[in-house]
Amino acid sequence: MSATRAEVCAVACAEMFRGDGEIVAAAVAGMTPALGARLARSTFEPDLLTTDGGPFLTAEPVPLGAPAGIVEGWLPFRDHLWLVLNGRRHVVLGPSQIDAYGNCNISNIGDWARPKSQLLGSRGAPGNTRCNTTSFWIPKHSTRVFTERVDFVSGIGYDRGAFELRGVVTNLAVLDFATPDRRMRLRSVHPGITVADVVAATGFELSIEDVQETRLPTDEELRIMREVLDVRGFREREVPS
Repeated sequence: MSATRAEVCAVACAEMFRGDGEIVAAAVAGMTPALGARLARSTFEPDLLTTDGGPFLTAEPVPLGAPAGIVEGWLPFRDHLWLVLNGRRHVVLGPSQIDAYGNCNISNIGDWARPKSQLLGSRGAPGNTRCNTTSFWIPKHSTRVFTERVDFVSGIGYDRGAFELRGVVTNLAVLDFATPDRRMRLRSVHPGITVADVVAATGFELSIEDVQETRLPTDEELRIMREVLDVRGFREREVPS
């Protein structure tokens, strides 16, 4: 079976959770990372804890847009904060800006005193990036997002003491920070995308060596996405082919 770009991205998000074991997957940045977390639990990471998008821990991965089904636990906000503070959570953030060390901005665009745009505010990003494993999902890779300097540091990067930044998945590529100086590295490009495409869409210099092609979904992963977890095709709305 041939895979769409959205399905490649979903599998790349799923791979971010590989090896996590029994921790909470907080894929709050969009449909694609939510699908990725539930796909990981359905296949290679069965101990991963997934939610209904709210306070319920679900007994099985829930299809996108479906009710919780069988609930195996309740996760009130106080317990969620305990998990954050003790590193028992892997969160996927959706930054409006990110720099070469993973400092991310979800607060404002422009000068803080007179911003051009007001965004969410820092919310949980400081605690997430200091205490938890954090990954990033960016559905439109561009120089507006990948900037030399973010306008406001909402979540900290490796140059400011981040706990663990697992990687970045975009509609073009997979990136990580597996370099000696912890600067962002281009790890793989999605099928049909070139290294030059990614470089042109990034506002700072990337570490580039031995770039692979992002792995394709297996037939079983495609079946699970199409027939179980995302029958309504939400993934294709976030990453059009």
